[in-house]
Amino acid sequence: MQTILFLLLLFLIVIFSVLLFYKNKHSRVDKLNQGECPTCKAKRRVFFDENTRTTFKDEVISAKVLKNHGCSGLNEIEYTCKICGLKEVYPQSSNSNCSM
Repeated sequence: MQTILFLLLLFLIVIFSVLLFYKNKHSRVDKLNQGECPTCKAKRRVFFDENTRTTFKDEVISAKVLKNHGCSGLNEIEYTCKICGLKEVYPQSSNSNCSM
């Protein structure tokens, strides 16, 4: 009986650990897509010039497509922080219609 309870408890811990891992991974990708570095917490800056009435944006995160796997494949995108030098690569869906 103790073995069954121990295995059940171990199984639940593993399931929650995997779910926590995916939650942290997706929250990092969401922050990078919004222009915020998850490590140094630097955000994009927006400046407004009142003389010319233009808005300038200073981006902290730069995104570069490393591999494009076609219409139905994933894009591998490398995010780089200009402040702390963080580099992370995440696969994301292309979300493009490739009708020919």
